[in-house]
Amino acid sequence: MRIGIGIEVGANLDETLENFRKAEADGFSSAWLSNIFGFDAITLSALAARVTSSIEIGTFVVPTYPRHPVAIAQQALTTSAAAGPGRFTLGIGLSHRVVIEDMFGLDYSKPVRHMREYLSVLNPLLAGETASFSGEEYRVNARLDVPGAPRPSLIIAALGPQMLKLAGRMADGTATWMGGPKYLAETAIPTIRAAAAQAGRPEPRVVSGFPIAVTTNVESARESAAHVFQVYGQLPSYRAVLDVEGAASPADIAIVGDEDEVVRQLRVLAEAGVTDFHGSIFRVREDPESAPRTRKLLAELAKNGL
Repeated sequence: MRIGIGIEVGANLDETLENFRKAEADGFSSAWLSNIFGFDAITLSALAARVTSSIEIGTFVVPTYPRHPVAIAQQALTTSAAAGPGRFTLGIGLSHRVVIEDMFGLDYSKPVRHMREYLSVLNPLLAGETASFSGEEYRVNARLDVPGAPRPSLIIAALGPQMLKLAGRMADGTATWMGGPKYLAETAIPTIRAAAAQAGRPEPRVVSGFPIAVTTNVESARESAAHVFQVYGQLPSYRAVLDVEGAASPADIAIVGDEDEVVRQLRVLAEAGVTDFHGSIFRVREDPESAPRTRKLLAELAKNGL
């Protein structure tokens, strides 16, 4: 299992790019950037690729609805050209009804159909081919020519069975968040692997994000995680996977404990089939040394393995 890290957005662009440089210097295999309501993750990934040389850079994840698949393909190929072969991973996802309908005013009624049609346009464009597709949402006949752009890896934020099957058939893997070890081992990984196998595709990547804190103050860590990640327990898609896990809140799936305990929990994920760990380090209120201690352990594991 490769060890990656979530990139913290700094006070400005330069500080954020410095966080990418530090992630590479620390030996992390990958650096993941969320796309919420700040910097554009694809644009920032292209900039980060030019100040680093080897670390994989990925979006975790960019919502599909606000961007036409031709537009996002053009962005992704440009970023891949900036990064070079094997260095940029485009992670995309549906986002949530509260964002797409209530904030953006778009139709979220058929999310699986939307993603299937989106991928039908996006995949050929990323491969340097013509996208010729006519569906309910997209009717596209287009081709892109981005010099020196390798095809980027494509992963989908897939949590429910239908989306996991779609990711297995039409993408290189999935990005999971708020899914605990039971959900991953018993639901997500078997589902996406079976779909990929049936489609004759290689075994998919499973990039799993987890809140993580190395600390001896486990109770304070759980309380901090409950506060920091509270909103995720209220969004239906995350609530559903937390329920599969039997988790009352996001704090229950956070990876916390001393170094030995954290390594044990990471090994459980690796044994379940997680290919890439995305560590989202959070601060523990009563343990200011927890964040640097967590980063140090993850960096050691990235270099030396589990």
